[in-house]
Amino acid sequence: MGARDLFLVGVDVDSMGGSQRVLHTLAQGFAERGHRVDLIGIRPSPEPHTFVADPGYRHTTLYTGPPAPPWRAESFAERLSPARVRAARSERRDRDRARERLAGRFAAAREGLVLIGSPWAAVWLEAVERPHLRGIGQYHESFLQACHSENLRLILRHYPALEKSVFLSAADAAEFRRRRLPNATVMPNPLPFTPAEPAPLDTRRVGAVGRLEEVKRLDRLLDAFAEATVGGGPGGSPGPAGGEGWELHFFGDGPLEPELRARAERLGVAGRVRFRGSVRDMAAAYRELSLVALTSEREGRPMALAEASASGVPCVGFDLSGGVRELVVDGRTGTLVPPGDTAAFTEALRALMADGALRERYGRAAREHVAPLRLPAVLDRWEALFEEIDR
Repeated sequence: MGARDLFLVGVDVDSMGGSQRVLHTLAQGFAERGHRVDLIGIRPSPEPHTFVADPGYRHTTLYTGPPAPPWRAESFAERLSPARVRAARSERRDRDRARERLAGRFAAAREGLVLIGSPWAAVWLEAVERPHLRGIGQYHESFLQACHSENLRLILRHYPALEKSVFLSAADAAEFRRRRLPNATVMPNPLPFTPAEPAPLDTRRVGAVGRLEEVKRLDRLLDAFAEATVGGGPGGSPGPAGGEGWELHFFGDGPLEPELRARAERLGVAGRVRFRGSVRDMAAAYRELSLVALTSEREGRPMALAEASASGVPCVGFDLSGGVRELVVDGRTGTLVPPGDTAAFTEALRALMADGALRERYGRAAREHVAPLRLPAVLDRWEALFEEIDR
């Protein structure tokens, strides 16, 4: 297949997050296959992260500064105040300049494809002319998550006009088709790395990977960890379940860190809990772990589960979506329990802590299970999709 002009566009493509990592991974992979690739962020990240040390793709951010904070006039006179009028005009000028810049970039391409990283990026792109470029809309969360936000309405409004709409799991694509989105199909996110050797699983460390925010429900994980490690024996001493010597490591930053630290103190496990912050080398971080845990309220197809599995680390978590079930096969590559059932999660966590042989068996199976998500295989699927669109 010949080289193509590919534009990957997202609202913020440089913050430390799963969808951002996917865009950079795809951009580099496409570039290494000879495509002409532009990765374009609409807004700059407040805390930019370097995902690829030596990128083979062009990387641009359209706006020079972050968006203005939300503002609502308390009166008609305030809305028409000179300061507000000047600010509104400045915002419009910035938006028009950003769109003109992108339109010029699109016009320089003979033909190609625009991969739109989110529904909000699709909204912003609606005013940018690109008649010779075909569009593909991505969504990096689950159908259930879309239903709990504005994303469902935006997808159903903007994605039908695109050539394809790609979702992370077959179950999610089916749900969107039931909502009369005829171009819905499946495209999994690629693994950003494939370790040569599996993790040794000998560290007695449970890991949680992601931002420390409310939807992750890390309070549940702390409660379960405390019960599994210090709540099983007389007087709060470790019980017979094998929780002795285990630690809980949080990888990620977020607003709930002070609250989680305080909770760990109250539960008597502060000495066993480590807050690692944002980690540059996650491949190395997974090698430190013996288990990865997921206690979120909602998830689509979490990259942490795929990355842990690729590293040979078994996962224990809530059965939250088709994407989760595709990554973790209960009883074969890890353990899933009913959503929100903290007692069942605690028992599953305790059982895996106590059984090293089970962890090793799950880890081997998990590594094999996610092999189709290695970057070359996913790039093959993308290029097959491009050819289908061309036909």
